[in-house]
Amino acid sequence: MYARALQKKDPERRLYLAVRRNTFETLFLEEVGQLLLEEPGFRIIVFDFITEEIIQWLPQINP
Repeated sequence: MYARALQKKDPERRLYLAVRRNTFETLFLEEVGQLLLEEPGFRIIVFDFITEEIIQWLPQINP
């Protein structure tokens, strides 16, 4: 619901789902998670909770 409201208000904005590394390694490396990652427009940021570092952007952003 919020994603649709933001898209209407600012269609150029890209939304990312932020998940901890352990969540990514358990959920997104399984078949169900892989299906989500294949969805067009699905974006995810994987981060380390302890160091507060971003580990991975999917899809990768261009430097």
